[in-house]
Amino acid sequence: MRLRLPEERPAEPPTGYKIARPVLSQDGTRAGFTGVSLGGALPYGVLADASCAYGLRHRVPHRRCDCGFHCVHDRAVAEGLLCATEHRGAVLLQVTVLGAYIRFERGFRCARQRVRTATVGPCECGAAAVVLADAGWGRPGWRGLAAVCAGCVRGRTSLSLAAFARLAGEGLRVVAGPGAAPAAGFGVPELVAEAALLQARLDWFQTQLARLGQGRDGGATAQG
Repeated sequence: MRLRLPEERPAEPPTGYKIARPVLSQDGTRAGFTGVSLGGALPYGVLADASCAYGLRHRVPHRRCDCGFHCVHDRAVAEGLLCATEHRGAVLLQVTVLGAYIRFERGFRCARQRVRTATVGPCECGAAAVVLADAGWGRPGWRGLAAVCAGCVRGRTSLSLAAFARLAGEGLRVVAGPGAAPAAGFGVPELVAEAALLQARLDWFQTQLARLGQGRDGGATAQG
């Protein structure tokens, strides 16, 4: 007797959240994502069908296997995964769960998915990202990308968030998450205080130089 899981027939496809790393093909004509754990070696597009990461020929997702696209119900749970050191360079994806899926306590494991929105984090310096640039790692035929601000991109291979979305296709939206707030500017009272402090330091240095000069003169007179 085979155990059959209960079946769901939702009115509309469920929504889930996950994290992934953005990648760019070697020739620069395609953009996609790669998983951060089991499926990290298999880049996928915005609209993609899952395959068994172990190479087994069975229907995906299989209840006796870990295969399929994984996602969680709660956006906050997915955002929490970005705090891990090894996931700091990942982006947050909002996906539509398609095809057959297995529901578990925290999310889904599905046969097909469509990435709706990718939210990139700030640059390593803390500023809001404006491009996705070569991250210094990759897979055969694919370059890994990282969120970078305008000041840090320098000469690295890069493309704007809009260009990444255009290459990925299928109506993908790529948005930049908030960066560090710019430092507050000084007002007149603060500038006056800074000027007074600088003047006081300058007066102190001039006093010390005058003392050193008097010491040298006195020493020369005694020797004469």
